[in-house]
Amino acid sequence: MLNKTEAPIHTITTTEDLAAFCLRWASETYITVDTEFLRETTYYPKLCLIQVAGAKEAALIDPLAEGLDLAPFFALMADENVMKVFHAAKQDFEILMMLSGSLPRPVVDTQIAAMVCGFGDQVGYEAVVRKLVGAGIDKSSQFTDWSRRPLTYKQQAYAISDVTHLRTVYEKLQELLAKSGRADWMQNELASLCDPATYKVDPEQTWKRVKARIQNKKQQAVLMSVAAWREREAQTRNVPRGRILKDEAIAEIAIQIPQTPADINELRLVSKGTANSAMGGAIIKAVQHGLARDPNTVPGKAKFEEMSSSAQAAADILKLALKIVCENHGLAPKLIASSSDIDALAMDDNADVPALQGWQLEVFGKVALDLKHGRAVISMDKGKVVILPR
Repeated sequence: MLNKTEAPIHTITTTEDLAAFCLRWASETYITVDTEFLRETTYYPKLCLIQVAGAKEAALIDPLAEGLDLAPFFALMADENVMKVFHAAKQDFEILMMLSGSLPRPVVDTQIAAMVCGFGDQVGYEAVVRKLVGAGIDKSSQFTDWSRRPLTYKQQAYAISDVTHLRTVYEKLQELLAKSGRADWMQNELASLCDPATYKVDPEQTWKRVKARIQNKKQQAVLMSVAAWREREAQTRNVPRGRILKDEAIAEIAIQIPQTPADINELRLVSKGTANSAMGGAIIKAVQHGLARDPNTVPGKAKFEEMSSSAQAAADILKLALKIVCENHGLAPKLIASSSDIDALAMDDNADVPALQGWQLEVFGKVALDLKHGRAVISMDKGKVVILPR
């Protein structure tokens, strides 16, 4: 039973109700959207709740309700006449791509908009709401079990507040973008988020997420093969990849190259008993597959791992320059360059990095190249660190 101060929150549990709400939301200029999901025990996220707010109506959609068809919601997500507003949308998009086969359009991600407006790297929703809405959010329900039914009123209130506050956040960020003339910058940053390829996992490329001190192509080939096997196994069994093998275990296998059950027993990071199990056999088979790979198809060590002392010094200077430029322009450094991007730029004037493209080139790239080649210097002016032409 609700307390007197607890206003009822509408939860959609039937396809008919969903279709009626989506028809009304389709007349809006924009809607705000969020999802709640679980993925701690699965490879693929389990969608547990959808929150949507328009200017007049906000509601929760229960995708776990028996017989509910989400087709009207997916049609709304594809409606080109309605802007869809998310915050930190990547995981939401991953789920929607998995379930519907397409991404929402058109969209705005207020986390990206906030970074463009100078709120810092990967700014949290709570911080943005506090600054732009002047409201606090009770985060105690954030990590609750969203698959449990019935949801508590506290869970419902937390969930619906995410999209109702987001309306004000969106409108105020739009004003800031208009004043700063940076709306195009935000659109540029949305390109990767809105690319379906971003959400397609290729098992053959997952070795890139594993940190290992690889010394030669033989080890590299084993790393690639074992990582790909783990990804396919996790997908097939729908369990987190770490439940199959931890990254550290894959790195150890790549370096030690075990080819017999006895070899696997010698590994520190692989569970005891694995050697004579079906998994042990699968690991050996993956190792052998890697060893049989054509060496010409195996990438060598990345250039940034072999930086000279002069390139490292240049990288240090460019990192300082990035900090200065971003502070002066009120930008999140992540929008311009990562640490690896800076390393690449320090070694190569034509590096394929965002800092040398588009608006990032104008804001930072040209300054970075001037510093690198002595056409500019970092100096102090009236107690402030500045970059000056030489």
